[in-house]
Amino acid sequence: MKKIKFMDCSFRDGFQSCLGARVKTDDFLPALDAAVKAGIDYIEIGGGARFQSLYFYCQEDAFEMMDRCREVVGPNVNLQTLVRGVNVVGLSSQSSDIIDLHAKLFKKHGITTIRNFDALNDVRNLDVSGRAIAKHGLKHQVTVTMMGLAPGLNESYAHTPKFYIDRLKEILDSGIPFDSLAFKDASGTSTPATVYETVKQARALLGAGKEIQFHTHDTAGMAVSCNMAAIEAGADVIDLAMSPLSGGTCEADILVMYQRLRGTEYTLDIDPEKILNAEKVFEKCMDKYFMPPESMQVSPKIIFSPMPGGALTANTQMMRDNNCLDKYDQCIDEMREVVAKGGFGTSVTPVSQFYFQQAFSNAMRGKWKVIDKNGYGKMVLGYFGKTPVAPDPEIVKLAQEQLGLEPTTEAVVTLNDRNPKLGIKYNTELLEKAGLPVTEENIFIVAACGEKGLNYLKGDRPMGIRYKEAAKPAHAATKGAYTATVDGKAVTVELNAAGDAYTATVNGKSFTVKVAEGAAPAAAAAPAGAASGKLAPLASPLPGTVVKVIASVGSEVAEGDTVLILEAMKMETEIKAEKAGIVREINVAVSQVVTAGETLAMIEEK
Repeated sequence: MKKIKFMDCSFRDGFQSCLGARVKTDDFLPALDAAVKAGIDYIEIGGGARFQSLYFYCQEDAFEMMDRCREVVGPNVNLQTLVRGVNVVGLSSQSSDIIDLHAKLFKKHGITTIRNFDALNDVRNLDVSGRAIAKHGLKHQVTVTMMGLAPGLNESYAHTPKFYIDRLKEILDSGIPFDSLAFKDASGTSTPATVYETVKQARALLGAGKEIQFHTHDTAGMAVSCNMAAIEAGADVIDLAMSPLSGGTCEADILVMYQRLRGTEYTLDIDPEKILNAEKVFEKCMDKYFMPPESMQVSPKIIFSPMPGGALTANTQMMRDNNCLDKYDQCIDEMREVVAKGGFGTSVTPVSQFYFQQAFSNAMRGKWKVIDKNGYGKMVLGYFGKTPVAPDPEIVKLAQEQLGLEPTTEAVVTLNDRNPKLGIKYNTELLEKAGLPVTEENIFIVAACGEKGLNYLKGDRPMGIRYKEAAKPAHAATKGAYTATVDGKAVTVELNAAGDAYTATVNGKSFTVKVAEGAAPAAAAAPAGAASGKLAPLASPLPGTVVKVIASVGSEVAEGDTVLILEAMKMETEIKAEKAGIVREINVAVSQVVTAGETLAMIEEK
């Protein structure tokens, strides 16, 4: 009987797929200890979204989290993290010295193995990160990313067994050192037939000397079937998870897969009673967290628009935050076309986010009216690597025009190494300018997390965890009056009984403003002098959260000047003045959630 190994993904991918990666270390350590005592010796513990999320939402340091996990599991458990090729653990790509620093630091903080993938399957992106991982004494698991194409998209090459095996041959020809090979399907949309044929050919190519690991999610209800196909084709290891974070958008449950293998020639070789007890501990640990219902469901829509488990719940939660969850189905409908015209990169971070951001823009602002300048647009122009097939020429043309960039075929790291705003030297200077300690950890935090990383190190550490009891806004204060200062004058602000809106009267004019969740009551900005011309409202083109107000009341703006910035789906949108004039009102505040069409400012046109 062949023993099939497994990696428990509960403490990384489970957190990302079901909870937006927002989990405090103290809350899950008892479950981690229970898992090890149940005999689990291979555990995914960090990387991917579980790096940035700790700084953005959990008020924690990811390196300290890894250290604490190693203390709990002891020296012999294989702790694995996830790296996005040249993006390492961020959404943007890095220079070669930061990529090398990533591997050095993760080895220092107790990691055994790093799974290295690229969403575009551009082997050049795997090369520099893979060599750094091997150089610093970690086990390198090189990865080919998979997904199924939507019905009707009969692409003859991308995401077929031949495409995947061609990528494996490229990896072998490149000479990248690796210890094992993974096939990763983050959306769970590959068919069992494709999985079987791909793993079978990979096994024939590699022989018996290299382990093959298979990763999939149960979002489309196919995880057990695809795991079985991989096993029968020659895979040695599969990825699983524990309740309450198994199934649905996460991996198949350990006990469910154990049951599937009973009576066959394969076994997980576990004590099911011990695993059951570990799951009970884990369920108790996670009981305080809000679990979005879609994370526990099989979704037939996913086969039409491959949305990875980790992105699905993160995006639906962000849509909840921005009061636009009703637009989700429309975004999924748009995503099919976005995937096809973007060149069929695998729907996994960061490309899955690029797809959803562009689909969101198409749904909210009109088809292809605005090309996402930081993600999708740069991807189709080649700035994240080579897509599996050429992107649609018309979309490439639109991206060129809107971004003001020419297409490129240069390797991402080559481009980044020439960028003076990337690398150890640049991030060291940012730390020094901010008066912060210059350590290798801090350099990497700022490189991977940008301004939010700097803010964390400065002590600005907002909490963004969604607990069950946090369904009510944290600011829901009692009805009453507050005093604010506007243009040097004291203004009385009346908060309503629900604590979700306030009214301020300034210079004889009343403003009613909704309070964003987690925001403190504050007065609306007042007009600076009487307006003599026509006041025109500046409306929000999409739902989102105000992240920065650029203009001030009384300031002059030219047509096209940025008045404020909204963030939606991790995408910042500059809201620009439609005509030249004087800003007479700012009707929103930082952290306020706005709806499409809502008035953000009033501008007196010249």
